[in-house]
Amino acid sequence: MENKLAVTKEDLEQALSEAVFARSYNFNLQSFGGGECILIIPYQECCIERPGGIVAGAVFMTAADVAMWLAIMTMLGKSPLTVTTDLKTAFISSAKHEDVKCSASILKMGRSLIYGVAECTNMQNKLLTHHTVTYMRLNGAVNRSKSGQESNSQAVCGDHSLGRSCGPEQA
Repeated sequence: MENKLAVTKEDLEQALSEAVFARSYNFNLQSFGGGECILIIPYQECCIERPGGIVAGAVFMTAADVAMWLAIMTMLGKSPLTVTTDLKTAFISSAKHEDVKCSASILKMGRSLIYGVAECTNMQNKLLTHHTVTYMRLNGAVNRSKSGQESNSQAVCGDHSLGRSCGPEQA
């Protein structure tokens, strides 16, 4: 069964170029498919290097987040607002003075939560980092009340910044 993509290569490249939080890393879209995305992180001494020539951990984490964001767009399109709610990273090995590849894929597309994994490798496919990522749909997420009735949530939740939950989440 073939998945119909909700975006084009041009859509993803535009989203990537407009993402201010990731612009300094110069991520390049290598490939994508339904629920999947692969980015290349070109080595740049000026922007991603820690002392000793090691690629900074924040670069891997940002790449995993961005690759998952784009993988979600392949399924939902560019319009729905989705945000990272959880990102866990295991640093397996380091990269030194080299390009890195980051692959992300969706494991489960729930009604309000989206679960996925991402891995960063060097260009010889040596595993550098492993990430588990959870995203939340903010526009049109389906929530269930205690009575079991569904409602469409259109509000962007500001309660997370205050440490409060924004209500029942149905995956």
